[in-house]
Amino acid sequence: MKEKQGISLPQLTNEIVKNARKTRLDAFAVALEGWRRGLKLKWYTKDSEDFDDMIIFGVNPPGRLFSLSSEERTHYFFRTRGDKVTNEAVEIGSEKDDTKEWLDKSGVPVPQGKGFEEDASDEEIIQYAKTLGYPLVLKPTNASLGNGVMTNIQNEQEFIKAVYYVRDELEYGEVVVEQYVAGKEYRVYVIDGEVIAAYNRVPANIIGDGTHNIEELIELKNNDRKRNARLNSCLIEMDKEILEFIESNDYSLGSIPKKGEQIFLRQKTNISSGGDPIDVTDKMPEHYKEVAINALKAVPGLYHGGVDLIVNDNKAVVIELNPTAQIGGILYPLKGKPRNIPGAIIDYYFPETKGMDTSDSQIYFDLIDVLEPLENRSALEVEVAPVPMGKLYAKRFVVSGTVQRHSYHRWLKKQAMDRNLHGYVKNMVFDEIEIVVAGTNKADITAFKQKIDQYPQSSKVKNIEEEDFHDPVMAGFEIAEVYNTTSLKSTQFALRKMEKDLKHMTKQKNRIEKDNRQIMDSTSWRYTEPLRKFKEKLKKKS
Repeated sequence: MKEKQGISLPQLTNEIVKNARKTRLDAFAVALEGWRRGLKLKWYTKDSEDFDDMIIFGVNPPGRLFSLSSEERTHYFFRTRGDKVTNEAVEIGSEKDDTKEWLDKSGVPVPQGKGFEEDASDEEIIQYAKTLGYPLVLKPTNASLGNGVMTNIQNEQEFIKAVYYVRDELEYGEVVVEQYVAGKEYRVYVIDGEVIAAYNRVPANIIGDGTHNIEELIELKNNDRKRNARLNSCLIEMDKEILEFIESNDYSLGSIPKKGEQIFLRQKTNISSGGDPIDVTDKMPEHYKEVAINALKAVPGLYHGGVDLIVNDNKAVVIELNPTAQIGGILYPLKGKPRNIPGAIIDYYFPETKGMDTSDSQIYFDLIDVLEPLENRSALEVEVAPVPMGKLYAKRFVVSGTVQRHSYHRWLKKQAMDRNLHGYVKNMVFDEIEIVVAGTNKADITAFKQKIDQYPQSSKVKNIEEEDFHDPVMAGFEIAEVYNTTSLKSTQFALRKMEKDLKHMTKQKNRIEKDNRQIMDSTSWRYTEPLRKFKEKLKKKS
């Protein structure tokens, strides 16, 4: 059986996570899992005093800080990292040189190397490099997402150039110099001594088809990545690094690789720079997983996080720990199975909710709507309305008649909200509207349907078509076609609707053009050309 590619977890489809990108996706996935289990969910700005005792990095606009609460406890989260992970563990994990020391003294294999403070001279670093021997790696002590990491440095001239680039151009004063270990690179996610997921991080690459050149293949690869909820924000960007790398391997953008030939475009494996996440959770040997587990155990207070391994000659060495690891790559792998890290995180923090299966959950909340008060600085925290608990039933109604009045839609919304139903109403073409309602009680949906043609004023219903609805449903009830340009939420919804309509119309246009081309290329069209011309002449004469 051929392995499917880029499959998402059923509870985290592209539609559900489309407004959550990069690190916001990590936080949203964990928060949504907890909310669906009935936990109380709040989102915060970085100014909230609830996070005064937690180390957070970067600018972090709203959508990265949240809390989940049961009746017994509350836990605070920064993206994927919860408050059980100690600040000491975060500090050790964020300083690559400290990480190496803790791992090394615990017997966890690491590349030989040394860290240098900001006041160290370039000459001091260059002299140390000579004692290690090439090839080498130079990387900033506390950077993330692969920024400033220079790998496979082959000689002193290249090393001097790398030192200047990292310390002067990028202004990362503190750096680590270590041996370069060749091999495959993996990210392993561990929670409380158990490997939950593992994926191979493959550098940005393309596969030849014998027809397209490298530049065209990159564009085709990016088209595939755009369909992936994580990779659509991590396209392969053409830059100087790619150009120099392919030229060093005797290729140019115009080169046409052979069919099946793999061409690497970078050395860095980061997903953010175009790398491919390939799930290997079930295939990874146990002794590699054991190295990752021991790496987290070596750092006090690091109960869950990501471990980066390089594997060669059946041996694994740890190159980095990530207390606040991104999980999008394994939620949306290019190949293999997605792994439910959010579920495992919630199991760890709220063990009383274990066994609550959210894999068939259709309900989600609008992240843009929820975060709007935090974005416009009118609030420091917001609480998400409770999730409807239990199996969700959903129906779609297409209603025709005099039904496009806004007053009628407001009345429909009230009928839905009175029955604790979720969904939307929106205008379709001519005299039709679409209504979607979802709830945990079938009787409420039936009662709503009976109300559709009972509006006491001027709207008149001619026909109601009904069908089951299986797509995700956003919590609340929206009047989708009406929007206010002063409202971020309304404008965003309108833009999404316009984009969807544009895609639909473009698809129809392309299909019509294709049909027309097939007709014009057909034998019958060519044979009947004289007859058409003759009819045209008759029309002109008449």
